[in-house]
Amino acid sequence: MAGVFLLTAAIAIGQDASVLSVMPAGQSPPDARLGELKTLNGHFPFRVPETKAAWQARADQLRQTILVSTGLSPLPKRTPLNAVIHGKLQRDGFTIERVYFESLPGHFVTGLLFRPDGDSTENGNPTDGKYPAILSPHGHGGRMQRYSDGEIQQKIEAGAERFVDSGQTPKLARCVQLARMGCVTFIFDMLGYGDSLQISRETVHRHAELRREDKRPTDGSLPTSWPLFSIDADLRLQSVMGLQTWNAIRSLDFLASLPDVDPQRLGMTGGSGGGTQAILLGAIDPRVKVSFPNGMVSTSMQGGCYCENCSLLRVDTGNVELAALMAPRPMACTAADDWTRDMLHDGYPQLRTLYGLFGKTDHVQCSDLLQFPHNFNYVTRSVMYPWMNQHLGLGADAPIVEADFAVITDDDGLVWGEEHPQPTQVGVEHEKAVCQWMDAQAAAGLESWWPNSEDDSGDGSTKLRQAWRTILSLADSSLSALETAQLKRHSDKLGIDGVEVQTGLIRNAERGAAIPFASLRADDAANSPAAVVVWFRPGGKASLDSMTQEERDLVRQLLVSEREILVPDLFGQGELSVGGEADRQRVIADDRPFAAFTFGYNRTRMAEQVADAIDVIRYADSRSDSSVSILGTGDAAPASLAAIALSDTDVEAAAVLLDGFRFVHADTYRSPGFVPGSVKYGDVDALVALVSPHPLMLRDNAARSASSSTIEALPDDLAGLQRLDPAGDELPVKQLVAFLSTSRGQELPHSDGAVQK
Repeated sequence: MAGVFLLTAAIAIGQDASVLSVMPAGQSPPDARLGELKTLNGHFPFRVPETKAAWQARADQLRQTILVSTGLSPLPKRTPLNAVIHGKLQRDGFTIERVYFESLPGHFVTGLLFRPDGDSTENGNPTDGKYPAILSPHGHGGRMQRYSDGEIQQKIEAGAERFVDSGQTPKLARCVQLARMGCVTFIFDMLGYGDSLQISRETVHRHAELRREDKRPTDGSLPTSWPLFSIDADLRLQSVMGLQTWNAIRSLDFLASLPDVDPQRLGMTGGSGGGTQAILLGAIDPRVKVSFPNGMVSTSMQGGCYCENCSLLRVDTGNVELAALMAPRPMACTAADDWTRDMLHDGYPQLRTLYGLFGKTDHVQCSDLLQFPHNFNYVTRSVMYPWMNQHLGLGADAPIVEADFAVITDDDGLVWGEEHPQPTQVGVEHEKAVCQWMDAQAAAGLESWWPNSEDDSGDGSTKLRQAWRTILSLADSSLSALETAQLKRHSDKLGIDGVEVQTGLIRNAERGAAIPFASLRADDAANSPAAVVVWFRPGGKASLDSMTQEERDLVRQLLVSEREILVPDLFGQGELSVGGEADRQRVIADDRPFAAFTFGYNRTRMAEQVADAIDVIRYADSRSDSSVSILGTGDAAPASLAAIALSDTDVEAAAVLLDGFRFVHADTYRSPGFVPGSVKYGDVDALVALVSPHPLMLRDNAARSASSSTIEALPDDLAGLQRLDPAGDELPVKQLVAFLSTSRGQELPHSDGAVQK
């Protein structure tokens, strides 16, 4: 992986540029992040690692991302399903039964269970009386989606369907044929479809405007309960996609629990939105032994519905790479005349290369069906059946030809009825109950992750740190090369005698980042500083022009004993500001009020700032033969705290004037401090705890809200923590200098105004 490189600032500063600008007037740094944001309609190529070991490391990271982004890390408790199977219908070669069970207390999954008719199944291959089973999420349109008479005739004429009766319900057709082949098959309702009525289809799939309940109280208080599309759900990574993923996991639990099912032979197939669910479940659940996710394995459009998107999921990845997490287990799909049309030359060759690392190129397949639009039609199903037959060992005779069956009516498919009344808890109140249950599950699971907790098994802080790295989308990196900068000197002294000011850029080729910074040194200092203080401050380096007298005093007193002060522009500051919106996040141009359409594909501004801060700390470490200390103030304090907690660089001491910042205070996803999942994983308390036992001086002058964290508040006796007097907003110069200096046994400065050594 590329390391951090320094680009010399040997460009003449234009007349209109500010005093500390790195770039000429009118030019931005060569930073890829200043371009357009990515959308779900972008290009998502799959770059295959060179070795199997490299892929396995990448796969572990991706699975962690899926679990975190869907709100399932740590996994909730698998509560009793309380499954009810009723209303058996006997058909030619198969049976149909209605099913409902609780994926979590009070939330019901509904669907139809198709079983082989043991007396008439011709090709079934049960082992010890048990059949393989296939989970079949239906996709948009619902499991009972029915073509009109005119539509089915058009399908038959185009060769997309074969029969009038069975072809009218194509999503049930695959369940029938799989049952006739000897597979127990469960097709379960997506949220808002069929008998899944507790959250409406309008809410789940067409949430065009924020509801009153989605918004924070106007008095500024924090709510104690919230629905799925609220900012409070975002801050805890609670989403429709996450709930559907949990429903899929529990549906697999249901199938595996059936007495006539072989839990070692489980498969999955779904189309369109159901294909998205098949991709995710195959990625995170090793019980899926063979998969056919159709219509969504693509380097193009990634899924346009709310139910197919959640924050963090596709940052630096896409559906093809996520589908590749099945490897080396068998996985197949098709390319059609839709967003999958390029798969045959952009996606499928890379999948074959990956499977080749395992010596299993025969375990991946993408069939050319470009003559059809987006579908899971008769022809596509005819590709899926032999795939399942081969890899589940069904023993069906080739060729497998789908047979007709009598119409399955809407009444046949009804789960709820007089003897089985539908749940009464519905709507916003049900959403709130689901979110509260998920919140309680997260709190219980995170107790052992909290550093120094009674339940800490030794890896708790490692799990918590990794969760924070995931919600900040921090890629693992190594410092393979670092070049000394030929920095540009400036004549401006910032009103401090004896100071030399230089500027430059820190470039990270892997991230496409170019971070402008200013370096302050005593003008007679040696080339290699004995120590570096990195000051993350509001406004970045440009704000040095307007320092207060206290800040100038701080600079004077820190620039002794061969010290250097580095002040960077973090993303969104100074020369890295975008569009002049210093107090808001950038979001994509989409009228739908949904964070995941932006932050499912792009890092938050805070995430970019933390990554910048980590790179600056690495650079500072390369500058000094002695030590690196950190000072974080103003709106740059949260990013500096996260960088200290998550950086691999050894920081000697850090002082952070947090002054009441809490991630929970973000009231919309456009807030600059918005980070999905930040409240779930302990807010700033967790970051402070992750710095321990390294020396940290903290000032925090706001009373902490009991709602701002799902885990216990920060202990006062945390190792390495020193608390500053929270009263007042003045810069505590004397205390900061003493803390950042005496920890290294360095001299205190002289009392006059000039910088002395």
